[in-house]
Amino acid sequence: MNVHTGAARAAASNLPAVLRSGPFEEALHAAIAARGLSLERLRSHLAARGIRVGTATLSCWQNGHRRPERPDSLRAVSALEEILGLPPDALLVLLGPRRPRGPSAGLPQGSRAYRQLMPDWPVVEEMLASLDTTADDKLHIAAQHELVWIDGGRSCARRETFQVLRAHQDGVDRYIAITTADPGADIARVDLRALENCRVGRVRRDRDAGLLVSELLFDLVLGIGQTHLIRYEVLDTSGAECDDYHRGFRFPAGQYALQVRFDPAALPVACFAYEGRQARELTLTGYRSVHVNVAPVPPGNVGIRWEWDGG
Repeated sequence: MNVHTGAARAAASNLPAVLRSGPFEEALHAAIAARGLSLERLRSHLAARGIRVGTATLSCWQNGHRRPERPDSLRAVSALEEILGLPPDALLVLLGPRRPRGPSAGLPQGSRAYRQLMPDWPVVEEMLASLDTTADDKLHIAAQHELVWIDGGRSCARRETFQVLRAHQDGVDRYIAITTADPGADIARVDLRALENCRVGRVRRDRDAGLLVSELLFDLVLGIGQTHLIRYEVLDTSGAECDDYHRGFRFPAGQYALQVRFDPAALPVACFAYEGRQARELTLTGYRSVHVNVAPVPPGNVGIRWEWDGG
């Protein structure tokens, strides 16, 4: 029996298990061995897709000496999944959150990466890289209350957020707020305004992805375990119809309460709260509002969606 063929068969038989449990480097090594491709051939396949990664880097990834973290490296991993015949995100989910740097580095258990929460995660990570900050890795939400107003044109014209933030790393002096425009909305007409205990710093917009990334700067520096309260609002004058509002949590949170209030001229026919894949119907109150309250909050998406008459 051909030794290389036997090794490929052994790797292929072990691949499903290692894709489930990881770690990333073992899964990548098994996938490469199962496909029987050399690192040079992988480099060539990536180059044909316009992705430049050297064989030395690929070797380090599969040996665990380095791991892909930058947006261009993560795009390479996504392409490798296709080249190696793996399901989408099979390797990416094994990477988990980006590793923080510094002596106090550490993320809460169960933390998620943007790729696990947002379809446009490569754009988000590029926008964060342009800010040259790791602030989004250093804070988690102890408590958050949000109020969303839906106007008579079925648009989410305003939403206000109150947050109790807790540092899980030292040296925190800002929060990174990521805002996603509703389908059909122009992100250029979406603005974030600081209301209490913070001020707006640098702002990045991506019109194609409909994303707004804003720094909210504090007037103090937090150490591990310290908390800070901030309040801000998002205004949207684009007039796009809205039928969903949700918040993505990268880290476990203590509590999240979301209230959606409707104009009398635009009442939905049904409302549903959802957490991950689980949904339940909500009853509209006499104050024309619905809410969801989750405590504690696991990493993932929590929100409310609604249906319009004739939608």
